Amino acid sequence: MGKENLAAIDLGTNSCRILIADKNGKELHREAVTVKLGEGLQENNNFTAAAIKRGLDCLVHFSALMRSYNVAHYRAVTTASCRKAQNSAVFIQMAEEMSGIKLEVISAQEEALLNLQGAMYNVPRQAKYVLLYDLGGGSTEIILAENGETPKEIYTLSVPWGARTAAEAFDLTEYDENKAAVLEAEIKKYAEDFLLNSEFLRYLPQCFCVATSSTSLRLMSMIKKTGNYDKTAANGLSASTEEIDKQIDSIFKMNLIQLEQSPYIGENRAPIFIAACIIFRTIYKVLQIKELTASLSGAQEAIIRELEKTWQN
Repeated sequence: MGKENLAAIDLGTNSCRILIADKNGKELHREAVTVKLGEGLQENNNFTAAAIKRGLDCLVHFSALMRSYNVAHYRAVTTASCRKAQNSAVFIQMAEEMSGIKLEVISAQEEALLNLQGAMYNVPRQAKYVLLYDLGGGSTEIILAENGETPKEIYTLSVPWGARTAAEAFDLTEYDENKAAVLEAEIKKYAEDFLLNSEFLRYLPQCFCVATSSTSLRLMSMIKKTGNYDKTAANGLSASTEEIDKQIDSIFKMNLIQLEQSPYIGENRAPIFIAACIIFRTIYKVLQIKELTASLSGAQEAIIRELEKTWQN
């Protein structure tokens, strides 16, 4: 059997994801591994030995997956943590030597655009504008664009805080009102900057608002009471920010053990989920968003689409 399938790898600060599809874009395999690459990064701007090992183990596993699925073309991108870590070049070289996977560090702007292009699966055609925010482990990208098959960027902002970096820096494993207020004030500065410089309120009445992150998918699962976290089932679900507020308020009352035991959150996500909810809520409140749609589709889908075009040409 000849090699003909496509793969997209997205290595973030907390998770590493792979999407394998056939040459027509049909999904064959999807997997996310919690690698915690950015664990401890906040302290000295370097990846720890343990984080590097987790990242390399995952990429070796993904490399074997690509071979088993006869992948002919792939693109592997990495984002905030590799933009920040002083030893990222060493890690990237080790990754290529051990797994054969060549990682490409992309800018915050390209990260936002890829997520937007992928999320277009969940954006109705009649919407004139689209706002997307992607809450990652190490940064949060906000992008406003004209809707269309190829969305036209109007304004992009990268917030240098994500769920993992904020949870560690602000010591927010469990909810604490004072610590939460400090993080909220920090995020608010960036969100207000976006609001002002993009003139977002002009676009809001005709804007479809979408969030690509497991935080949004988990919150939707909880609001819709699906029984557990199923990211595929949560893809494309919408809720009012009033409903999201109530859900977040109930999460803030949970201690770490309760967060770990929640079928929607779990052990891997629990230590960073409070910080994620604070970032998530602060952004939609400042931007005065009334309804949000969660999207599983993001950068990986956009990469697969790029590879499809290359294949067809």
